[in-house]
Amino acid sequence: MDLAFLGGLIFALAVLVLGVFAAGVSWGALIDVASVFITFGGSIATVIMQNPLSLTLKVPTIFKQAFFEPKIDVKSKILQIVSFAEKARRDGLLALEDDMDRLDDPFLKKALQLVVDGTDAEIVRNVMQIEIDSLEQRHAANRNWFDTLGTMAPAFGMLGTLIGLVGMLSNLGGDIASIGRGMAAALITTLYGSFLANVFAIPTREKLRGRTNTELTVRQILLEGVLSIQAGDNPRIVLEKLVSYLSPEERKQVQKAERES
Repeated sequence: MDLAFLGGLIFALAVLVLGVFAAGVSWGALIDVASVFITFGGSIATVIMQNPLSLTLKVPTIFKQAFFEPKIDVKSKILQIVSFAEKARRDGLLALEDDMDRLDDPFLKKALQLVVDGTDAEIVRNVMQIEIDSLEQRHAANRNWFDTLGTMAPAFGMLGTLIGLVGMLSNLGGDIASIGRGMAAALITTLYGSFLANVFAIPTREKLRGRTNTELTVRQILLEGVLSIQAGDNPRIVLEKLVSYLSPEERKQVQKAERES
C-alpha cells in the first residue's frame, strides 16, 4: 500500500471536514442530490463516452495500481546484470543461456535472448525501445481516464452552478428563502466538481504517471545493462553506468551491496 497516497487522501478529507466546522456550515447544507447527479453522473458519463468501454471496465484495477505501490527491487536487478556481465566476460555470451530460464522479468529475458542469439546491438536497442515506448503508450491510455475526469468534473460543476443560477433568477421577487437555497445548490455543484477533480482524479493520474516513470527507468537500466554486456564492458563499468540512473543514496546502497557480494 502506498502510504503517501493514502495519507494524502485522508489528510485532504480531514482538512475539508475541519474547514466545514471552522466555517460553521452544517453538513446538511453540503448535501444536494441534484448536484450529485449533475456533477458526478455527468462527468463520469462523458468520461465513459470519450474512452473505450474496455478501459472504463479496467478502472478499478488501474486505480489499485495508484493505491498499492509495486515492489520493484532496482538494486537486485542491477546486481543481477553485473553478475551476468562477469559471467559473460569470463565464459562468453552463450553461457547466459543457462540463466534465462530462471528469469522472472520478461523484458530482461527477451533482451538477453536477442543478445545470446547474436543480434546486432542496434537492432537489440530498437526492438527493446519499441517495448519501452509501447509500455509508455499503454500506461498513458490508462491515465487518460482520470485525466479526462479531472477536466470534466469542474466543467460539470460549473454547468450545475449555471443551472442553479437559472433556477434562482427565475424566483427573483418571490420567496427569499427559496432564492437562498437555489444559490447554495448552485455553489455546491462547483464544490463537488472541484473535489472530484483535485482530490481524486488529478492525484490518481499523477501517481500513475510516477508509477510509469519508475517502470520506464527500470527498463532503461535493464536495456543499458544488456547492451553493455553485449559490448563486453568491464563489470565495474557496467555497475557505474547503471547506478547513474539512481539517486546518490541509492547508488551508495548498490555499490555497498556489490562490494559485499
